[in-house]
Amino acid sequence: MRFETRAIHAGQDPEPQFGAVNVPIYQTSTYAQPEVGRPKRYDYARGGNPTREAFQTALASLEGGARCLAFASGLAAEATLLLTLAPGDHVLLGNDVYGGTYRLLSRVLAGWGLAFDVVDMTDPQAVASAARDETRVIWVETPTNPLLKVIDVAAVAEIAHAGGARCVVDNTFATPYLQRPLELGADVVVHSVTKYLGGHSDLVGGAIVTSDEELAERLAFLQNAVGAVPGPMDCYLALRGLKTLAVRMEAHCRGARAIVELLRGHPRVTRVHYPGLPGHPGFEVAVRQMRDFGGMVSFEMGSKEEAVRVAQRTRLFFLAESLGGVESLIELPAPMTHASVTGSALEVPETLVRLSVGIEHPEDLVGDLAAALDSGN
Repeated sequence: MRFETRAIHAGQDPEPQFGAVNVPIYQTSTYAQPEVGRPKRYDYARGGNPTREAFQTALASLEGGARCLAFASGLAAEATLLLTLAPGDHVLLGNDVYGGTYRLLSRVLAGWGLAFDVVDMTDPQAVASAARDETRVIWVETPTNPLLKVIDVAAVAEIAHAGGARCVVDNTFATPYLQRPLELGADVVVHSVTKYLGGHSDLVGGAIVTSDEELAERLAFLQNAVGAVPGPMDCYLALRGLKTLAVRMEAHCRGARAIVELLRGHPRVTRVHYPGLPGHPGFEVAVRQMRDFGGMVSFEMGSKEEAVRVAQRTRLFFLAESLGGVESLIELPAPMTHASVTGSALEVPETLVRLSVGIEHPEDLVGDLAAALDSGN
């Protein structure tokens, strides 16, 4: 089955008793057992839930993985994955990543004894040079957040495997519709389900997908033991989001292209970050490993004050953190989503504006942003 068909049918057969075509919301915390110590399938909802199972099955299918584990947030997924490591192990991180990922490593797990370094992952040779004997994970974001750098997943995966490490790819920005890292050699994919997979800004969730059965079993144990699991209603909403992922991503990409055309010709914009621009350093890699270039666009203004002015004067682009919903959002990463990296090697320009382009009509979005850009004239 093709992607769009699997998004609607994988793990989502009609409910057998009444024939409901939507997976029911199994809103229960526990399950009656026919005999002592012999549950039918689940004994307690932290360990499993049929609605969660349906979502996990569908997302695993879309990513081309054998197993998917769902979590209460993207950071819960990341933290659980990193708990498969041990004190003294080393993680290699890109120098442009989500601020929460950096905070988790620098301010939480570093105190537990997990070491990490940051490196420019657009340069495979730099990645190879930064890897150590203790490196167990090379953590890739592509496109990156918020500068939209593009990382060659196949090249980094080869480096990781040569040193006995796993290649983990955060596929939140691209989604499996635009990019499938496991097919490029990655070992693990992580998602903030909150974003494009859910797609409607009405849930918080995370997920891990892998075909490594040994790792999947360890993650399943930790999913239950650590307990940062999603509720059935969130899983239902995420499953609903997957059904329209393909058509939404087409609309996001279409809108982003229109916005980029405005930005690249505007005299007050000093730089545009978008992997679909032929002049982008990662354009050729993006063409090779992505179906399209996504709905995220970043650009720089001449000053911090100009950036703030633009972000606060749009009407259709809501000033808000997060991304990937049907509505368009605008923010300044430095004081907002990436405030936790201030003073680090991941410093974000104060003049940078990040857009999550929604699925509104592109002409309306262009008009709204153009008015905000011209408001200081």
